[in-house]
Amino acid sequence: MCFVRATRVAAILVATSVSLGAAPIGRAQSQSLVAKLHATRTSPTDLEIGGDLAGIANGQTRFLSRDDLLAVSQPFAVDGRDGSFTVPSKVRGVPLKTLVREFAAPGSRMAVAICDDKYRANYSHRYLATHDPILVLEYNGKSPAEWAKADGFDHGPYLISHAAFRPRGHASQFSDEPQIPWGVVRIDFRNEKDVFGPISPRGRGSGTADVKAGYTIARQNCFRCHNSLGEGGMKSGVNWTVLAAMAASSPDFFAAYVRDPQSKNPNAKMGGSPELDQAAMASLVAYFRAFEAASVEGSE
Repeated sequence: MCFVRATRVAAILVATSVSLGAAPIGRAQSQSLVAKLHATRTSPTDLEIGGDLAGIANGQTRFLSRDDLLAVSQPFAVDGRDGSFTVPSKVRGVPLKTLVREFAAPGSRMAVAICDDKYRANYSHRYLATHDPILVLEYNGKSPAEWAKADGFDHGPYLISHAAFRPRGHASQFSDEPQIPWGVVRIDFRNEKDVFGPISPRGRGSGTADVKAGYTIARQNCFRCHNSLGEGGMKSGVNWTVLAAMAASSPDFFAAYVRDPQSKNPNAKMGGSPELDQAAMASLVAYFRAFEAASVEGSE
């Protein structure tokens, strides 16, 4: 299980606390991005664009150069509270909403950031509207090639941050969590039901509060690295069906592993989630139990 990716960029240069407004990108200016799309990669720093693209046959991929993205980028003051930076910082970037508006086919208004290690961050239409995530191109005036490395990882060519992330939800363990991937190489535009459909609650008890809360946690966390029917992250070799079976058959082991994977497997690469309290873990197990039971019934 891959709950929390080590996304914090630890003191990447000398960060500066500023108050910096962002000038809106004009419609005519942002539309120029569509004309800049090309069918083949011209540079390792090109951003790959895929999924359901407006006016482009399904399944085809396009590329956008970093220079063309910079031409329509904006300055932002990032407060660092989402965990992407350790201190307030200055960045240049493009709001994901701009890319969705320009490239997404009708009905496919969700953005999926795909990283070089097959980790995925999913940005629903509601998340985009509420939190306004930013595709970061420069950090304190430095390009990705100049970004310092943290934890042995190169955070380029792109990462995603927020100017000021504020959780939304009734309880902290079930509220929105910041999606802050680094190593982003591709953005797909997708239909939200298609992406989340393979893991949506199903079967008896799927409408209970516990199952719904567990689904929220699983969708925001587990789905970044684990996949179901081709959707979700591909970083882990453990798929959704195996996760569900583990939670249903060994809930105590499952909970201990989620909180501290290395305590159960010293070679585990997954980061622990000790912040998930008993209530959150009970909801997560309830969701996976319902999912597993429905899967077993469906196979009979």
